[in-house]
Amino acid sequence: MFRIKRLDIFIAKQFGLLFAGTFCISQFVLMMQFLWRYVDELIGKGLSLDVLAQFFWYMGLMLVPQALPLAILLSSLITFGNLGESSELTAIKAAGISLMQAFRSLIVVTLLITLGSFYFQNYIAPEGNKKLAQLLVAMKQKNPELEIPEGIFYDGIPDCNLYVQKKDMNTGMLYGVMIYRMTGSFEDAAIILADSGRLQSTADKKHLLLQLYSGEWFENMRSQEFAGNASVPYRRESFVTKRILLDFDTELNINNDVFAGDARGKSLADIRSGLEKTQLALDSIGQGIHRDINKQYFTRYIGEKKDTIEGEKLLKNAKGAQYNTDTLYDRLTSEQKKFVIKQALSEARMVRDYLSFGSIMAKDGNRNVREHYLEWINKYSTALLCLVFFFIGAPLGAIIRKGGLGVPVIISVFVFIIYYVLDNTGFRMARLGEWPVWIAKSIAPLVLVPTAVFFTYKANKDSMVFNIDAYRNFFMALLGLRSKRSVGMKEVIICEPNYAEDRVILQQITEDVVAYNKQRKLYLMPNIIRTFFKDDPDHEIERISAELEKIIADLANTKDHSIIKLLGQYPVMSLTAHTQPFSKKWANITSFIVLPVGIVLYIRMWCFRLRLLKDLKAIHTINDGIIRIIDTKFVKSDNITQVSNVEKIEDDTF
Repeated sequence: MFRIKRLDIFIAKQFGLLFAGTFCISQFVLMMQFLWRYVDELIGKGLSLDVLAQFFWYMGLMLVPQALPLAILLSSLITFGNLGESSELTAIKAAGISLMQAFRSLIVVTLLITLGSFYFQNYIAPEGNKKLAQLLVAMKQKNPELEIPEGIFYDGIPDCNLYVQKKDMNTGMLYGVMIYRMTGSFEDAAIILADSGRLQSTADKKHLLLQLYSGEWFENMRSQEFAGNASVPYRRESFVTKRILLDFDTELNINNDVFAGDARGKSLADIRSGLEKTQLALDSIGQGIHRDINKQYFTRYIGEKKDTIEGEKLLKNAKGAQYNTDTLYDRLTSEQKKFVIKQALSEARMVRDYLSFGSIMAKDGNRNVREHYLEWINKYSTALLCLVFFFIGAPLGAIIRKGGLGVPVIISVFVFIIYYVLDNTGFRMARLGEWPVWIAKSIAPLVLVPTAVFFTYKANKDSMVFNIDAYRNFFMALLGLRSKRSVGMKEVIICEPNYAEDRVILQQITEDVVAYNKQRKLYLMPNIIRTFFKDDPDHEIERISAELEKIIADLANTKDHSIIKLLGQYPVMSLTAHTQPFSKKWANITSFIVLPVGIVLYIRMWCFRLRLLKDLKAIHTINDGIIRIIDTKFVKSDNITQVSNVEKIEDDTF
């Protein structure tokens, strides 16, 4: 039976306090990042405090779903990092409580936060997103004279494109002004060039007053009354000072119809309804295009004696209802052939243009459908992200055992950046139609969920995930690298070496080394069948290495510097890399089947055999050196049992 224990309450209290603080920090950081994107819409616009309050309120509502997972990640990291750093986590495990049992209370809390996040995204955040988008549009249109950029055309003023070469922020003067003003169509456009000017709002905030200096006005006069008179194509006016009054309401007017169809401003029910309507509209567009093309370009109304393709009339007149197009075309006159080709090209262009127009409409509709599906999936994925981030943060905190805001903040930012990059990349590719929606939204979970499972498993098994020495040893073994043996002189020696016994064992090792090489013939290429298809463990080299390590450990107690120096020259042998690529038989067979991999592993194993041969030569030479030192300094010659023919075996074998 599930019962709330004191440990659960203790951990939940620590997590709750940290979650409240980290949520405020996360919300503040995200709001500042969002604020910098729209700082130009805020500065110098004369916005009242209530408008700014609305902006920050709606911005905060929009960013709450993103702040919740980040806060859970950071707070869970700090919570279990503090418990590990103060040895409380060790005491909990010593009491027989597993790590998953310690997670129990926080899993329940995280599930409640996940459900709250989903509810918030479905019922509260959509309205905040819509209101924020409408407010940003209204703020952008307020006081446009303050946001006119330099060096590019600005189209924020209705019926005008304004280009400014340089702008003085202190005086508000505009230099190098070029204006394209459209009154009806592009044929009626007026082009205004001025050396300088000033743009400001009128007192009633309903118009913009454009004061221009030293310029010219070019206006196309083409209209119905001058359609046949080519002598008055346009008028040109030079001016020293010119005042132009433009209609523009600079008050903050929020249009509630803006972004009404945006998927981010809809709940799941609204998204479902919007998808159905959009799909019906796309189907009707496709059916309409198909029907119109068949009706206008391919269907003949023979009963009414009508034909849309005039070229075929000539072909029919050439020979009845049954005809071969190529044959009849050859019978036409040159003028008729030109007419047929011209008519066919015209019809083909019309069909192409009509299909292009339909393609544009279908493309916009498909983009709208993709955005709705993305938002639908995002409401679930963002909520479940709270749970995923908990199973990343809590195990990591238990592994690294570092509390505070140092290491946890670095790890949290790193994990969140990975998630943001993957999710944002998938979102953009899906919105453009480059990737399917389900693939785009699966990239981040496919990376984060296995990471969470891995960290949880390692933390539950008390594995040292961040043990640098373990990773270093793994990569050294993978690349065939090895560490150098380090043997130093001991300051305090309890038991001195048994030199006589060690000498005998060293001689025996030398004989074993010579016999081993004679049997194995390490200089030859390994047998392919034995390498990939048979289990061939090398127990002999393991035995030789174990005996050698014992001798090295015993002789390390010596006071003789020359022996210590020779002990440090013994190589650290690899005991399995020269036999088979893998310890499992099925892995060796698989690597052989995958031919390029098998070739690389085969050559790698041959290199390890040659290196082992070099190591055995070094062991033979060092053994002889140590034996000579022992004979000279520590053991009388009459007490030594000689091993015959060692030098001869060495010469014959190596």
